[in-house]
Amino acid sequence: MRRLPYLSLLISFLTFSSAVAQAQDPAKIVSDYVKASGGAKALSKIQTETLEGAFTNPADGKPSTYTFSLKLPNRYYSEFVLGDKPLIEAYNGKSAWQQSPSGELSTLLGQQGQQLEAASSYYNSRFLNLKKNKLALAFVGHAQVRGKDALQVEVTTATGLKRQTFFDPQSHLLVKESASVAGIDQEILYDDYRTVDGVKLPYKIELRRGPDVYNITVSRAAINGTIGERVFDFPIKSQVKLPDLKALFKEIDDNQKAADKIRENYAGTRVEEETDFEKDGKVKKTEINEYTFFYLDGDEVSTLVKKDGKALSDEEQKKENDKTQKRIEEIQKNEAKKEAKDEKAKEEGKKEKDDDDVGIETFLRAAQFVNPRRERFRGRDVLVFDFEPNPEFQPHKMVEKIVHELAGVIWVDEQAHEVARLEAYFVGDFHVAGGLLANLQKGTSFVFEQSYFNNEVWLPTYIEAHVGVRVLLLKGFRVNATTRYSDYKRFNVETLSTINKPKGADDPATEKPNTEKPNP
Repeated sequence: MRRLPYLSLLISFLTFSSAVAQAQDPAKIVSDYVKASGGAKALSKIQTETLEGAFTNPADGKPSTYTFSLKLPNRYYSEFVLGDKPLIEAYNGKSAWQQSPSGELSTLLGQQGQQLEAASSYYNSRFLNLKKNKLALAFVGHAQVRGKDALQVEVTTATGLKRQTFFDPQSHLLVKESASVAGIDQEILYDDYRTVDGVKLPYKIELRRGPDVYNITVSRAAINGTIGERVFDFPIKSQVKLPDLKALFKEIDDNQKAADKIRENYAGTRVEEETDFEKDGKVKKTEINEYTFFYLDGDEVSTLVKKDGKALSDEEQKKENDKTQKRIEEIQKNEAKKEAKDEKAKEEGKKEKDDDDVGIETFLRAAQFVNPRRERFRGRDVLVFDFEPNPEFQPHKMVEKIVHELAGVIWVDEQAHEVARLEAYFVGDFHVAGGLLANLQKGTSFVFEQSYFNNEVWLPTYIEAHVGVRVLLLKGFRVNATTRYSDYKRFNVETLSTINKPKGADDPATEKPNTEKPNP
């Protein structure tokens, strides 16, 4: 009989160990949360959600209000009215924007914009269809939230952004989460859950935003109430009338063709950083390659010079130089063929057109443009507008199908007739060869920036891509890549000694590089 207490202790220990083992499965923790919140069926029916509440502004003690709204598939709106000064952060499915208490409106760039986009995807997913929503989970461990035990799960988005979530082991409800949103570190603690249309929602929220703490009491919570798209868009008062886009894009296109010739006077350095991720969002590997490059017939000709910060050996460099020379010859042959085709088409009174060319007309028909506004970007005045698929357009060619799957935002320098920045993402999966060859996954996105150099030419400065793809019906992979351009120089003897040029340009004595400044 004296062994029974030890047997009881052993059973208790095994039971506890089993519970801990189960708790360490992040999918199980999230599954328990979904059940406790109302169940997958109820959560999947949510199209919109609104929380409205009140709090006392800690800065001046004045009564203030809080509004939080979500709408499928990826709309997000957060508003603090501090006295009579609103602080708004929103994502409208195409661009992220913010209104400061001073009334200043701005489109959020870089990581700030990505954080708002990630918050929108995270909240609207409600921990359902994690694979489809590109959310990876990892169990971190046990943590203390308000003096009680909680299970910490890290959520990683497709772009590599992370959010910490904390669940009550007994109720299985979310009690805390932390992440950076619009560039500010935030912690949100949830309490006093009540059932609204079959779904549990918090009626007490403690929001720690940077140094400020807001204790919010929710006065109204609504599921599937009517929320118009205008709620998430830039305020009407901040918008301007769009110019003639057909004329504007044609000017941009014509200007780009002229700029391509000027670009051939420039060489520079390009650094590419590529990160592959595991299923749980952890980094699998990171590679950094550095290239020297120049432009030839509108193409960028590159030579690898460093791998992960280390210069190539003489033998490796020779191989890379040979690759570059072959690339030059290939471009020259293609250009010769193109000129011959153009000449033949000209003789026949036809215009040769590349089927893969994204023309102005294609873009204007496949997309629709909204929310035009004027802002400052990198010290220049720009026209900014969002774009999204035109539901009335039926794509047929490959380029039409690509453009029709894109949404995003464009920054245009009207005076220079150049695109200063472009952000775009695929609103759905894009199938290459019906999905047999490759499948670019929904949410795959890219960013492009360029700047004005030497008062004569626009050159690329930054490219960012977040790619999810499945190839040949095999295992998919996810890659984040950034490209930074720098050290732009006009051609001279020094640059020619390190960068391959077409035949005849290797010897400065046979062909003097153009160092005269061309007319803009």
